[in-house]
Amino acid sequence: MIIPNTVQTTAAVARHYDDLDTYYREIWGDHVHHGYFVTGDETVAAATEALITLLASRLDLTPGQEICDIGCGYGATANHLAEKYQARVTGFTVSAAQAARATNASGRVDIRLGDWLANDLPAQKFDRAYAIESSEHMPDKQRFFNEAFRTLKPGGRLAVCAWLAADKPRGWEIRHLLEPICREGRLPGMGTEAEYREFGRNAGFEIISVEDISARVSRTWTICAQRLFKQLFVDPRYIKMLLNPRKADRIFALTLFRLIAAYRTKSMRYCVLVYRKP
Repeated sequence: MIIPNTVQTTAAVARHYDDLDTYYREIWGDHVHHGYFVTGDETVAAATEALITLLASRLDLTPGQEICDIGCGYGATANHLAEKYQARVTGFTVSAAQAARATNASGRVDIRLGDWLANDLPAQKFDRAYAIESSEHMPDKQRFFNEAFRTLKPGGRLAVCAWLAADKPRGWEIRHLLEPICREGRLPGMGTEAEYREFGRNAGFEIISVEDISARVSRTWTICAQRLFKQLFVDPRYIKMLLNPRKADRIFALTLFRLIAAYRTKSMRYCVLVYRKP
């Protein structure tokens, strides 16, 4: 597990997404997750939707299911799945800005402002659950899995799209890439594939599959960096934000370039892990 030099709390995660809310949406859009690029020529909208399609296939979704979106952002993925599969989706986010912007276009989405690790959901509520790039923000990853297991029905599936550290990153990769990514991106810890397998097994899950799709998603950060660079020239708000010492999360602009380097050196991976509750 890569642990940042300063403790990253759930409150810090919430502040990060609240403070950068406008910039995330303007640079990338309402889907706060990587795009899945097959040809490399896809639009951002097509690539982010392609990741949802991949997730849905691994979850083996069928119409009418009860689904939980753990770390739902603006609810864009939840609404997409609710509409396509006629599902009922409950989403959790710790960001007030995200919860305020979330919509319920289908009438089947319930977005809750709250901490997944302290949810009050009944046991065996959901047929399926997923977490797209949110488990990284959980300070207690074993509890993250335990709660998913508790709230899933027998036979239910959990899919986790996660930023993972390489099994044996070199010292300089930890110092200059992985530890700063955790600290600047408000990640209490970045696990490895082996640790995520163990978390799942400890919770009681069977592991169905693990796919490394790093090569398909890494283009996300090149696009983000290019768009940020462009905004610096056309929108004075971006310069003001980067020069404002009160904006602690402005450092994430530098993190974009660390992420590009982390993928290229393979010190960081992006995997889709699928678990099943017996």
